[in-house]
Amino acid sequence: MRNVPKVIKAGLLRLIASLVPAALVFMLAPGTTPAQSTDQEIPTPIRAADLSAEIPVRDLGDARRTQHFFIFTGTPGDLMVSVESRNLNGDVDVFTAGSFRPLFKISLFASEGASRTSKSVYLRARQDLILRVEARSPNDEPGTYRLQFGGSFEPFSGEIAVAETPPESDEKAATTPRKGKRVNAVGARIDEPASVVEEKAAGEQPAIETPTPEPAKPEPAKSARNRAGRRNPRSARPKPAPKPKPAESSTTEGEAKSAEAAKTDEPAVPPASETQVELGPRLIIETKEGVRIERSMSTVRRVVVDNGQIVVILRTGKIERTPLNSIVRMAIEP
Repeated sequence: MRNVPKVIKAGLLRLIASLVPAALVFMLAPGTTPAQSTDQEIPTPIRAADLSAEIPVRDLGDARRTQHFFIFTGTPGDLMVSVESRNLNGDVDVFTAGSFRPLFKISLFASEGASRTSKSVYLRARQDLILRVEARSPNDEPGTYRLQFGGSFEPFSGEIAVAETPPESDEKAATTPRKGKRVNAVGARIDEPASVVEEKAAGEQPAIETPTPEPAKPEPAKSARNRAGRRNPRSARPKPAPKPKPAESSTTEGEAKSAEAAKTDEPAVPPASETQVELGPRLIIETKEGVRIERSMSTVRRVVVDNGQIVVILRTGKIERTPLNSIVRMAIEP
């Protein structure tokens, strides 16, 4: 240094003086993880309660999110996790290392400045936990995040715990038949592999049992009467007699009954209801032939004029028709 010129010596001293503060800042900075794991099976162990990382910008048109996986230990009590993010959109999830059961989620939203969110969860037992950061930058600048742990946090110092529910053995999986149909990504069906069949000893053939046919049971004899009744069950029912059409003439009820009695050689007997004297207003119709028709209004349901005729409908269902040109008088009198 004695033979070095004073100008070069002064420059070296200034360079050393400028490098010392930068080295101190790097040494005192919070824990950083230069290479974050992107594989869920091999997460990055967390050795300190404070760490930060950066998520680079994806290529243009790539909409995927960058994933970082970490593992740490949680002890019984309240575990607190704080996330400070800048220029990131995504989520921070915490799972159990064995069964990947989700414990909580923290959402990240890009804003002009840094955003900070904290959450806590109560742990009942000591267990290893996996923290996943899944985010991306919304613009052309990289995003950064900082994780801070508190409460029942403990740095990870062991191996990754196995799953809580161990998988079945290969021998059991080989003998268990699969259900359903296998298809590829296009949707075409994939043939199932042939099932494993135990080899039998040479010369040994399985006995084949021939089923003996059961004797056919004779059907009970059916009578001709039952067969006829099943084929045509309505044949035994008597057909109703046709109803006589109402006479469209001006003959009185007594003349019609006397004509029917002459045909059947039976004396015409007037019904008991007509022989009784009925009180109240009465319908009176007199024709040019001198025929007088009287009906009690209590026995009349309706009186209408239809097609040039007076139609009287009685409550018994009987219908009487009288032409209008033959009616001299029609009235309702008490």
